[in-house]
Amino acid sequence: MIRFLHSSDLHLGKPFGRFPEDVRVRLRQARQDSLSRLTAIARENAATHILLAGDTFDQTTPAPRVIRHALNEMGAAQDLTWVLMPGNHDHANATELWRTVAQDAPDNLKLALEPKPLDLGNRAVLLPAPPPERHPGRDLTQWFDRAETGDSVRIGLAHGSVTSFGSSEDGGSSTIPPDRATRSGLAYLGLGDWHGQLRVAAETWYSGAPEADSFKHDGATAALLVEIRGDGSPVRTKSIPTGTLNWQRATLDLSESDDVMARHEALLPTLSARPRTLMDLVVTGRARASDRASLERAVQDISHDFLWHVANFDDLGMVHDTEDLDVLDHRGALRAAAESLAREAADPNLPPASRETAQSALSALFAFALET
Repeated sequence: MIRFLHSSDLHLGKPFGRFPEDVRVRLRQARQDSLSRLTAIARENAATHILLAGDTFDQTTPAPRVIRHALNEMGAAQDLTWVLMPGNHDHANATELWRTVAQDAPDNLKLALEPKPLDLGNRAVLLPAPPPERHPGRDLTQWFDRAETGDSVRIGLAHGSVTSFGSSEDGGSSTIPPDRATRSGLAYLGLGDWHGQLRVAAETWYSGAPEADSFKHDGATAALLVEIRGDGSPVRTKSIPTGTLNWQRATLDLSESDDVMARHEALLPTLSARPRTLMDLVVTGRARASDRASLERAVQDISHDFLWHVANFDDLGMVHDTEDLDVLDHRGALRAAAESLAREAADPNLPPASRETAQSALSALFAFALET
C-alpha cells in the first residue's frame, strides 16, 4: 500500500505585479508557506510521499532565495519523500534551475526530470511526463503505455490539459486523453496545470493549487490525499483544504426597491476573515443616485478591513428621482447641475460613454452633498 499527497502549481516566486507591495508580500509568503502546510497534512494523514505535479516555481529563473527556501522546507521533513516534476512555467529545459535544484537537493527529494520510471518504494513506480518546454503541443503521457514496471503499482504524474476539457491556465492545446489512466494501466494519474481541484475520472485528478492566485476558481483550495492498496481495490482520494487567503469575487445586482446597504452587508465576509480576504466586488443593476453614493462611501469605509478590496460600479445604471435631487437643494447651483446631469444620463440619444460620464458625475455630486 502507498499513501501520498498530490499537489501542484505552487508557483513559488510569483510576482503578483498588479497588487500593492504590501499585498504582494503577503501573497508570495502564503505560497511559500504552503510547503509547510503540505508537510503537516501529510504527517497528520500518515502519508509517506508528497508528489508535486509541476509549476512548483513560477518562472524558469526564480530568485536563488526562492529555490533555497523551498529546498530547506522539504529537507526539514526527513520523514517524507518529496517528488518534484517540472511544469510548463518551470519546464525541464530550464537547465540552470534544475541544475541548481539537483545540486542543493536534500536526500529526501526525488526529481522527475525525465520520462522514465521512478521507484517510489512500497512496490509503487511513478511514471512522470515532465514538459520539456512551455507549450509542448503533444501528448507527453503516451510513453506510459509501454513503460515496464513489473508487478508494481503504476502512478502517473503529468502537467497539462485534458483533451476536450481545455484545462490549461495558459491557453495551451489540450493533449492528455481523459482515459489515459485506463489506457496505461495506472492506478492513479495526478495532474497539474488547472489551479482548481477537479475530478476527471475516478483515478484521474487535478489537485489544484494549494493557495489561490486569482478569482478564477470557485471553492476552497485543497490537496488530495491518495491511498492505493495495491490489491485491485479502487483508489481512495480525500480532498483536504490548504489555503489561508480567500479570493472572493461577488456580484451585487441591485434594483431600485432594494435596501442597498443591507444587500451589501449580507455578502461581506466576517470581520475576522477580512484581513486575509481579497475581494473583487462588481455592482450591477439599477439604483437611485443617493443609494449609489451611499454604497460607494460604504465600500470606501470598509476597504481597509481587507487584505485587498476593489469595487466596480461601471455596470450600475441610475434611477433618477426628484426626491434624490431634493437632497441637494431646491433651486441652488448644485440642484441645477444635478438636473442637467440626470437628463444627460437618461438621454437615449447620447452615446453610451456620455451617459456613463453623466452618471458618474451625478454620483460624485451626491457623494459630495451627503458629506457636507
